[in-house]
Amino acid sequence: MDDRARSARGPPKSSLLYQAAVAGCPDETAVGLVSSSFAFPLPPPAMTGLSYRDAGVDIDAGDALVENIKPFARRTMRPEVMAGIGGFGALIELPKRYREPVLVAGTDGVGTKLKLAFAMGRHATIGVDLVAMSVNDILVQGAEPLFFLDYYVCEKLDVATATAVVRGIADGCEQAGCALIGGETAEHPGAFPVGEYDLAGFAVGVVEKSKAIDGTRIEAGDGLIGLASSGLHSNGYSLVRKVIERSGAALDAPFVDGQGAPITLGDALLAPTRIYVEAVRALLDVVDVKGMAHITGGGLAENTHRMFPEGLAAELDPSRWTRPPLFEWLAREGGIAEDEMRRTFNCGIGFVLVVGAAEVEAALAFLAGTGESAALIGRVRERVDGAGRTTFT
Repeated sequence: MDDRARSARGPPKSSLLYQAAVAGCPDETAVGLVSSSFAFPLPPPAMTGLSYRDAGVDIDAGDALVENIKPFARRTMRPEVMAGIGGFGALIELPKRYREPVLVAGTDGVGTKLKLAFAMGRHATIGVDLVAMSVNDILVQGAEPLFFLDYYVCEKLDVATATAVVRGIADGCEQAGCALIGGETAEHPGAFPVGEYDLAGFAVGVVEKSKAIDGTRIEAGDGLIGLASSGLHSNGYSLVRKVIERSGAALDAPFVDGQGAPITLGDALLAPTRIYVEAVRALLDVVDVKGMAHITGGGLAENTHRMFPEGLAAELDPSRWTRPPLFEWLAREGGIAEDEMRRTFNCGIGFVLVVGAAEVEAALAFLAGTGESAALIGRVRERVDGAGRTTFT
């Protein structure tokens, strides 16, 4: 560059002369600051400070969620709750009617049923599933659910979605009679696909030590009473999604559920898990229940016998209950073998009770009065060497 070009464009922008000119200093002042052969560069402009929100975590959104869910939690409160949502920990005392209280704890999630909720944009009942999976588990020992805690983790918190989920959790707690006393909401930027979340739930109950149910009194000849499920509940959804992929079925396609209701396939797949607490807890006061099983992962084949003493097995007769159309659809569209169906899904039976043969009719009559659909689905027998712990006739 020659001197003409330089004078036409002004001094180089890295020179103090240029800087002084921009600042409005007289030329003679600027010339006094620097020699013609040396210049100092400007420092970089100041950067704006980072916030937690810049990193992907919105504290204000978390605060808004807490305010949204407080009314739902209040609906679930029990008299034993001393301090619930809002503190670092929740306080709850044991019911005074228990002389030798034993705590029973359980934890679970919802699994890939969540993927269908995401696909359909429906989050109102997935919280019921979360509660059901844990409270039905602790019910097996005869426990009265006392309180529930949830963990909600996502990539970015959507307050409306999270509010719908927690409302469902509160609905489930109301059905189970337990208090929603706290939980945790976490944003993990970059760790989840946008718009997705995961859930975990934790239930604690109490049972009188002398009334805890451990299955040790079960004997050959006892009856097995099955309580109807509301659908798939919350197990086997990885296989379900594979069947949907293979069949090309649309979630909004009409589906006949056997009840005559006009629903879609997605409606049937998202039906919330049935909570058995109220009916079964009432039954315990009138019938000697020797054992129970919550039919979850592993289906009927892997869960029915879990509380049996060694040497005993369950013999189930599938002709004694009607398998809902959804299970038949899965078997047909997925080409799923019968053994695989029985070790993956509940096949229409969500909970199993073991009672003495002489009390079967009384138990069935009582359960019918509570609104449960119950049937004698099999019996306990001596285990045959080499045979499975649960067999089907």
